[in-house]
Amino acid sequence: MCSLEQFKINLKSLEDEETSFAYDLEDDYFNALDDSELRHGALHVSVSIRKATGFFELLFHIEGTVTVTCDRCLDDMSQPIETDCRQIVKLGAVNSEEDDVITVSEDEGILDLSWVIYEYIVLAIPIKHVHASGKCNPAMSKVLEELSVDRSSDEASDQ
Repeated sequence: MCSLEQFKINLKSLEDEETSFAYDLEDDYFNALDDSELRHGALHVSVSIRKATGFFELLFHIEGTVTVTCDRCLDDMSQPIETDCRQIVKLGAVNSEEDDVITVSEDEGILDLSWVIYEYIVLAIPIKHVHASGKCNPAMSKVLEELSVDRSSDEASDQ
């Protein structure tokens, strides 16, 4: 079981220079998240945190694959992911997220990256995911083709 504790960063303990973290995400990471729609994947995440006056700049690089459902045949398919993201974090009175800035309670000073990383992964998945030509489930492809032909003939007879 993946411990999400490794994704909690104590911002107040960071040095003034750049700090880097690296995570290798597997199925146990996705299963440890509540409400995660993704259940399978193999990704490498690197996070670089630069401490500036009044805020922290986080740069993410995420690369690997996740398993998604093909929109056409409903079989699982491997979807490559590669994305670079930037996040600004500041310390404040209470935890909040607004205007693309995460505010972490100054009393606590702990930033949990587990859900932030997950959101970046989900945003990197294309809206349409379909197997490459000829790679869909043949039985389902045949059914879809038959239904498309039936629908075309129904539309032609209505005219």
